[in-house]
Amino acid sequence: MLHCGRFRFALDRPLLMGIVNVTPDSFSDGGRYASAERAIEQGLKLCEEGADILDIGGESTRPGATPVALEAELDRVLPVLTGLRDSGAALSIDTLKPEVMRAALRVGADLINDVNALRAPGALDAVAESTCGICLMHMQGTPQTMQLAPAYADVVAEVLAFLHQRLAAASRAGIARERLIVDPGFGFGKTPAHNIALFRALRQFSELAPTLVGISRKSLFGVITGRPVRERLVGSVTAAVLAAAQGAAILRVHDVAATLDALKVWQALSDPSPNSSTQSRTGNSM
Repeated sequence: MLHCGRFRFALDRPLLMGIVNVTPDSFSDGGRYASAERAIEQGLKLCEEGADILDIGGESTRPGATPVALEAELDRVLPVLTGLRDSGAALSIDTLKPEVMRAALRVGADLINDVNALRAPGALDAVAESTCGICLMHMQGTPQTMQLAPAYADVVAEVLAFLHQRLAAASRAGIARERLIVDPGFGFGKTPAHNIALFRALRQFSELAPTLVGISRKSLFGVITGRPVRERLVGSVTAAVLAAAQGAAILRVHDVAATLDALKVWQALSDPSPNSSTQSRTGNSM
């Protein structure tokens, strides 16, 4: 069971997290939903397509991205969180700033998705007393430096060890294990070879904690297929199904409808149990 604010998810199927970037510079859809109105419209569309969670971000974390001032990030995300409060999906805030975490929780965020794994001063305190879910992600370096020269002796062992340490830190802060998710951080301080090694080891991460896989439209698919970011739907959906087959609990995707269709086909053709193709897509809300 995963506890995320107003929601309780049984994790008996992969959850779909739809991406809502309220930014001018995100790598895939930067600028398309930069206004609150467009972002809310996109969030509602993703809900209709089957998203269980909406991940709302006001600061791009693509390689080389420029940091966003606190007030600018708040101005971007708070109206969208408010506008999607009654969408039926759990609301996630994608931020590394404790001040944004606190403000988002006050307006109804159900999950904190932190690429910095609550390492910023005050981040643990910002979330400890709430009931929100928390995603702890691995990142080597910062968004400004992470892709300059990523290096590991053993990428799987090192990322697992880091996430184990952050889970322990959260536990010491009084955060219940049922609220915690881990994310290996595909593309965050990793070469294509590192990403592939982590993907092949997803079961090890799933044994550590419910695992979020965020690989949608990423540069790995450009390396593998040679296609630009707008033409990576097939690669992204294929990877999502493969991640689900390895036990991923949450799939963070741009293309919710296509991913859901692929999961339905995979489940129907691979699961011999009766009614396997008619599982509910509705999370349990409180």
